[in-house]
Amino acid sequence: MRLRVEFTTEPFDLEEAPPHALVAREVIEAAELDAVDVGPFGNTAEGGADAVLTAVDALLRKTLEAGATRVSLQLNVVEEGER
Repeated sequence: MRLRVEFTTEPFDLEEAPPHALVAREVIEAAELDAVDVGPFGNTAEGGADAVLTAVDALLRKTLEAGATRVSLQLNVVEEGER
């Protein structure tokens, strides 16, 4: 099974990336995922179910430790041929 996760961390800071946003980027880029798109207002990652779920666990734990007060995410099953 393939999964796609879309997430944001808050609070936002338009002047510079807050520590929790930097941690989120590090976690997702270090994970064994097939597709990663990191942006200022949202992030997307895709891969096998185990890799995505492991990354989401680390993402939640580490961003909260780094000061995030809210993490919003959406997790979808990616159908074969969909990208």
